[in-house]
Amino acid sequence: MLVVLLVAVLLGGLIIFLVQKNRNQVLRTEDGWWGAGAPPDAQEDVTIRPFKVTTSEEELEDLHRRIDQTRPVSSLEDSQFHYGFNSHCLQTVVSYWRNDFDWRRQVDKLNQYPHFKTNIEGIDVHYLHVKPKQVPEGTNAVPLIMVHGWPGSFYEFYGMIPLLTEPADPQDLVFELVCPSIPGYGFSEAPQKKGFDSVCAARVFHKLMKRLGFQQFYAHGGDWGWLVTTNMAQLEPRTVKGLHLNFAPPPKAGLSVALSIMFGRHFPKLFGFTEVDLQRLYPCKEKLVVESIKETGYMHIQATKPDTVGRGLNDSPVGLAAYILEKFSTWTSHDFRNLEDGGLTRKFSLDDLLTNVMIYWTSGCIISSMRFYKENFAKGLDHPHMQIPVYVPTGIASFPNELMHTPKLWAKQKYHNLVTFTPMARGGHFAAMEEPRLMAEDIQKFIKMVEKKKQ
Repeated sequence: MLVVLLVAVLLGGLIIFLVQKNRNQVLRTEDGWWGAGAPPDAQEDVTIRPFKVTTSEEELEDLHRRIDQTRPVSSLEDSQFHYGFNSHCLQTVVSYWRNDFDWRRQVDKLNQYPHFKTNIEGIDVHYLHVKPKQVPEGTNAVPLIMVHGWPGSFYEFYGMIPLLTEPADPQDLVFELVCPSIPGYGFSEAPQKKGFDSVCAARVFHKLMKRLGFQQFYAHGGDWGWLVTTNMAQLEPRTVKGLHLNFAPPPKAGLSVALSIMFGRHFPKLFGFTEVDLQRLYPCKEKLVVESIKETGYMHIQATKPDTVGRGLNDSPVGLAAYILEKFSTWTSHDFRNLEDGGLTRKFSLDDLLTNVMIYWTSGCIISSMRFYKENFAKGLDHPHMQIPVYVPTGIASFPNELMHTPKLWAKQKYHNLVTFTPMARGGHFAAMEEPRLMAEDIQKFIKMVEKKKQ
């Protein structure tokens, strides 16, 4: 009996040791220099400079000239969006862009919130910093960094900003927001050297938050923002108080994931599968393989030869709009492939969609934004961050029309401290822009729970 007890104690101690060792595992990284040439000998310039989005008559004339010289091509009969962006619909969008879209008015809208730039690791990083107008007495604003993805931008968060900084419910938390542009996107300078991946972006954003005076903060991300903020949590788990995501792709397949795929359809309760899980995962060949192939051709191009197609998109505003806006159609709902207009204006306004396109066009960032895929896929599944779990409190908003579906069981393989997992009522990949209120509500719910636990 004593021997059994001793073995049990030893095994228990070993398990505790291994778990604790795992929990103490953090992602390692080294400072980089992404500007042109060698890093200067002078001390890093930590100046924070106000920035404003601007435009000019010359810029608009050049855009209109290029639009006027586009060469329309007819789509196949009855092809809707199955071959890509339907040409008939594209002509409608282009006509609105050329004749009705008011970029100057949208520039004013972009500038309604304060923009800044600061140089980190040799590149100018652009960000919004929105402070609440009023904070209830006896409380502090909650710092939150929100990171976008491709082909989005900081503009995706404009619908959420007032909901988080000026909440209508007095019981809600009030947030102080930082919304940066990933280097190489929007108005952040592009890296001049190879190798700038999500971990580098995470390190740069940690430096940004420290420069702004935040010792601890929350983070939210979708698309690439999911990976950048996840890496932030892996780099400095004590700095990131909580991590909220609306995109968390399936983890590297382990035994529990494989077993759940094999038997989950017949024994859903055993794996905690819901009716939504079953609808999104089965039949596996159609839902997990065929659907992925239909929507990931762009990824292969951008992960291998981004500069070639990027050069064409950088020269043609119509080509750029088609390439970007096709994603806002089919990534919002796969069913929109069956519509001749791609369902574009069912969830978004043309003004908002074209504002996002114009951020890419006027900054000339399409090639550098596409390179982010090549840098991140260069190391594939061997990158250290793929092996490191996240122990920071995590909340996941699971939107029903997201590109890839991740059941709660799978999410917990990576995010070991999963505080909330919310099946959302509606919404797709660009959820922050499509359903800002639902997203803001889920962020509130998650961070309230984390704050309550800490108290």
